[in-house]
Amino acid sequence: MDSSSLPYATADKAQPVRLRVGDGLAAEEPITIIQQFDKVVAKFGDKPALHQKVLKEGVSAADTPWSHWTWKEYRDNVDSFAKSLISLGFEKSDIINIIGFNAPEWHFSNFGAIMAGGIAAGIYATNGPDACKYISDHSEAKVVVVEGVKQLEKYYSIAKDLSMLKAIVIYGPDSVPEDVSSKLSVPVYTFADFLKLGESVSDDELKARGDAQKANEVTTLIYTSGTTGPPKAVMITHDNITWTATAQLSTMARELDNDDHMISYLPLSHIAAQMLDLHCPMATGTQVWFAQPDALRGSLGATLKEVRPTVFFGVPRVWEKIYDKMQEVAKSSKGLKKKISMWAKKKSSKYWTSHQFGGDKKKPAMHGLARKLLGKVRLALGLDRCFACYVSAAPIEVKILEYFASIDIPILELFGQSECSGPHATNAPDAWMIGSVGRPLPGTDTKLDPNNGELIYSGRHIFAGYMKMEDKTQETVDPEGYLHSGDVVTIDENLQDGKPGTGFIHITGRIKELIITAGGENIPPVLIEEQMKAAMPAVSNCMVIGDKRKFLTMLVCLQVEIDTETGVPSNKLTGHALDTSKEIGSNATTTDEAKDCEKWQKYINDGVAGANGKAASRAQKIGKWTLLSTDFTEPGGELTPTLKLKRSVAADKYSKEIEAMYA
Repeated sequence: MDSSSLPYATADKAQPVRLRVGDGLAAEEPITIIQQFDKVVAKFGDKPALHQKVLKEGVSAADTPWSHWTWKEYRDNVDSFAKSLISLGFEKSDIINIIGFNAPEWHFSNFGAIMAGGIAAGIYATNGPDACKYISDHSEAKVVVVEGVKQLEKYYSIAKDLSMLKAIVIYGPDSVPEDVSSKLSVPVYTFADFLKLGESVSDDELKARGDAQKANEVTTLIYTSGTTGPPKAVMITHDNITWTATAQLSTMARELDNDDHMISYLPLSHIAAQMLDLHCPMATGTQVWFAQPDALRGSLGATLKEVRPTVFFGVPRVWEKIYDKMQEVAKSSKGLKKKISMWAKKKSSKYWTSHQFGGDKKKPAMHGLARKLLGKVRLALGLDRCFACYVSAAPIEVKILEYFASIDIPILELFGQSECSGPHATNAPDAWMIGSVGRPLPGTDTKLDPNNGELIYSGRHIFAGYMKMEDKTQETVDPEGYLHSGDVVTIDENLQDGKPGTGFIHITGRIKELIITAGGENIPPVLIEEQMKAAMPAVSNCMVIGDKRKFLTMLVCLQVEIDTETGVPSNKLTGHALDTSKEIGSNATTTDEAKDCEKWQKYINDGVAGANGKAASRAQKIGKWTLLSTDFTEPGGELTPTLKLKRSVAADKYSKEIEAMYA
């Protein structure tokens, strides 16, 4: 189709945009998500697609059998959901919201909205009523799908203000509360009952909805986490999704198929989880296994061992927790066992180091034996079948990546944004560099702003614009269709060279996060924060302050116990912090005790001094620091659902502590 007369970007959800068809991989024929779904069902119809443990009261996850859905059953549920939407008067480009933990119903609802010609928008399950109201109102949601009564209750006080809302659908084991009609003016259906609403809608009518869709039309909204203001609705097209999945999959060591397995546990309202759990499986037939809702609070380890995925994506916090546990295990290793372990790790490190930079691959002597020994570690973690491990969403320490490479688990770091439908750059098995986010996806174009080093790029993965925000759209996508990422980066040598060691991208910070000191120096705080955490393993989080100030200061958070149910942090030291307390001869077991402890003062002073020694200039050194009583968390407001630091929120919350450092 010729779309050359259309705009690259828009703020109108109903406006098709220009297809960015180019050369190489960018020349792939554009297809819709519906067409992709048709293909995978035709190929794997009776093969397994989704797996979930539906827990019953009093029965543990370990004792609960898996429920399964084939690709055909998956499609049947999607079609039924779409028909029910149509029966309610759901029109082209209408929107549904989905809030809740990952489940088959999340998938059915998402693709059901798309099948009906509409748009799906997820809401983070941790959002409160006000945040839910903003998204449901801004998106003019016709239907909201919620997980259980807990999520339903968030709409009791806000549904009256949502004029476009026609129905709420509840999934999971909870029943619709008997008194719900007194709390809501719109009908509430169980998922099963909602699917019955569309029984009178014909297959032909549904097929017509699917056939009418075009690859350059908006099909998904991703609401940003709002680190610098109200969430923006990132509009993603069919082609954005189907092409980006193809591009990411092309960088893997081998093709995926129905014999591959992924675990779904990250929030599906985030683009990374959607690309991994929804769209890459749709392109390959890969099986998806749903973790338990408390995955990030401890149960993910059991799911890993049971499923043994072949592809696994973990945010930094997941890999950090595994790393910490492995360090505890290593402490108990003695004598010959320890020597053998160290020998195997050394061989693995040497092997994977040779894989970096896209250079020659060298196998050190006896690498096979070392790999066999390390296979026991992989098996114990549930990663023995995993050939592709990834990390993204936030910075990760180099020492953690190096450690996993030493136990034969290379973790490939990648860079992406909602605005590029997920990934833009990725490390690959045949070309990776620890500490970088890899090379750009094939079929994309990348350059740097010569003035400030901002990463600017284009390709078929670039979003359609921010819904209802024309000014923000124009700020982000320039007239030539290039996305201005807001990230400051460096690129190793010539991006187009293609020789070993070239083209790898290193993120140094966000433009909006840059600190401009009173002396006029631009300082990226993330790099300093990572150096501080590397120098002090007991530190969980820290934040550098210094905008318009004469010198830099820092808020410091030690590792503390987190309530597994609420996610609320305590002041009780844990992990490296508790170990450090013993190692430095301190009796402190809480942050408040550590504040008054001279030995802890020395530990942090020494760590700051060590990191300051690596500073590029005097202005980049930390002048003063303050130890906080607890850690940054999402419930505390300092972190987003994807664990990004909300600097303005933290600065407001701890303004007294900050001002005291400058008094």
